[in-house]
Amino acid sequence: MGFQVAAKFQGIDFYNLDALFSEEERMVRDTVRDWVEDRVLPVIGQAYVERTFPTDLIPEMGELGVLGANLPEKYGCAGLNNVAYGLIMQELERGDSGLRSFASVQGALVMYPIYAFGSEEQRQQWLPRLASGEKIGCFGLTEPDFGSNPAGMITTARKTSDGWLLNGTKMWITNGSMADVAVVWAQTGEIGDTKGIRGFVVPTDVAGFSARDQKGKLSLLASDTSELVLEDVELPADALMPETSGLKNPLMCLTQARYGIAWGGIGAAMACYAEALEYGINRIMFDGPIAGKQIQQVRLAEMVTKITQAQLVAYHLGRMKDDGTMTPQQVSLAKRANVDMACEVAREARRLLGANGILIEYASMRHMANLESVYTYEGTHDIHSLILGQTVTGIAAF
Repeated sequence: MGFQVAAKFQGIDFYNLDALFSEEERMVRDTVRDWVEDRVLPVIGQAYVERTFPTDLIPEMGELGVLGANLPEKYGCAGLNNVAYGLIMQELERGDSGLRSFASVQGALVMYPIYAFGSEEQRQQWLPRLASGEKIGCFGLTEPDFGSNPAGMITTARKTSDGWLLNGTKMWITNGSMADVAVVWAQTGEIGDTKGIRGFVVPTDVAGFSARDQKGKLSLLASDTSELVLEDVELPADALMPETSGLKNPLMCLTQARYGIAWGGIGAAMACYAEALEYGINRIMFDGPIAGKQIQQVRLAEMVTKITQAQLVAYHLGRMKDDGTMTPQQVSLAKRANVDMACEVAREARRLLGANGILIEYASMRHMANLESVYTYEGTHDIHSLILGQTVTGIAAF
């Protein structure tokens, strides 16, 4: 057992946001919080060292209802509101960014597009099994040369007499090597014609589809990251998600995922702050706890301030999402601000821990390394800055 599982986590709520959550929202959060304490924290450090995702937890996540939790019950999902969903993402990332990434991809990037853009047959075939964790999905948008500019994708889907023929490569794909199904985006018209981008539901056992693990990662080690290769993949006509009609559709999926990340960053920061606070109180140096020293108190004060600010942003964003008033630009602000906050908190917590902070028995450096990936994926920090810049000036800089 590592330091971080020594005591049950009680939460960080300096502004008493609990009073604003409904009873159901608190119950959902506390259920996932307890599961993370009991099932994730005792094993995640070793999984990180071994560079493996703890796949035995997937059926349990399905039983908890955290996969596609804000999608309708008729498809085997929990049917929760978006604040409850955000709290789930918060608690999963308090365990590890890789765990929240798995759930984000499964729910926001695979189940959501099938629900929003797929046929009823596709929904019935895939959503219940993805919700239970029986099947695993991945999302194929990013390409080796087209990350921040998905409109430039060169993966193609050509219509044939029997259906579609897909060719291309996708990179940085979470869940790719263990996926049973991939939501793949491809050009059906001229390259660069964003209106010709369509989405396909691709079983990964189809001929010509392969996935290779991404080697050499120094972040998100307890996560499956892959390259997908599609070589003359033949698909039936009904593999096309019929309601897809351009780049706007995968961007809508990214908005769903970014929303969850805005909450997830809070969870990682909470884990680091709680660890730093407990360590500071118990670590004796110069005849007293280091938490009694001015420099460490400033660190802790900055951490709790930034976490509280992020909590308020995420809470109000969630209420707007449930009211149907949330905009993608507001999600960009929250993703950008809250992940940046988490990076800062993780770094300062690691520093407060001193030499012990580099050990796997402590969580802060693991979170710090993971968050460097979160800072980059689902729209880099700088791209979100430009989105906000365009919103406030009316001038596009990219």
